[in-house]
Amino acid sequence: MVGFKIIPVIDILNSEAVHAVKGERNKYKPLKSKILKSSNPIEIIKDLKQQTCFYEFYIADLDAIIKKKPNLDLYIKILETLNVNIMIDPGIRNRKDLLIFSKFDFNKLILGLETIGDFQIISDAINIVGNDKLIVSIDMCKGKIISSIKEIKNQIPLKVIKKIEEIGIREIILLDLYRVGQKLGGIPLSYQEILRSFKGNILVGGGIKNFNDIISFKERNFSGVLIATALYDGSLNIDKLKSFKQKKKFNR
Repeated sequence: MVGFKIIPVIDILNSEAVHAVKGERNKYKPLKSKILKSSNPIEIIKDLKQQTCFYEFYIADLDAIIKKKPNLDLYIKILETLNVNIMIDPGIRNRKDLLIFSKFDFNKLILGLETIGDFQIISDAINIVGNDKLIVSIDMCKGKIISSIKEIKNQIPLKVIKKIEEIGIREIILLDLYRVGQKLGGIPLSYQEILRSFKGNILVGGGIKNFNDIISFKERNFSGVLIATALYDGSLNIDKLKSFKQKKKFNR
């Protein structure tokens, strides 16, 4: 089990950061934040690194996920100039995509159930990238799987996660798009059931409301949380977040 992590999220659409809400991507607008001056992903990473000492970020490249047009130049600039660790969902669909994105020096490469064409790509990724560099994102809406794989679409996640674990995956993200951007708070009962079943690391994205949520996830032995709306709208006080991060020794 890795140390508990708090990881800022940057959703990118049309090459700029956007505010994601409920997975309704046609309604996403450029990010406006009480703590940031820009919707430019480069500037956001710089600002958050300076303000909070974060060195790890989650990037969802929606241009790649939706339009199959990854922001390759942006990846290069971030990796070459910002000295941070990046976990990224670049909308991998097949082995060709995997070979392209495996060449980048990302800290973690995310395989999203929403986009992968079959389970073979997970096995291929383990062989090409290695378990320690991979995360499978359990993409959901209202607790049901979102996927292009017909046999798991709209299924509950527990059995799917067991299959993924059998393939060899050691880290997953529970990402319910309906919870994204809404600050619903709390821990869904299904997440706790998954926690009891899955032996690897579990990160959670979507629904974080305040510090009580973060503490609850840590106390229940989840591996970390992905934060966006509650961070950018000021619900998570930067000074308190920085103090909490340092107290818990969330080191790079």
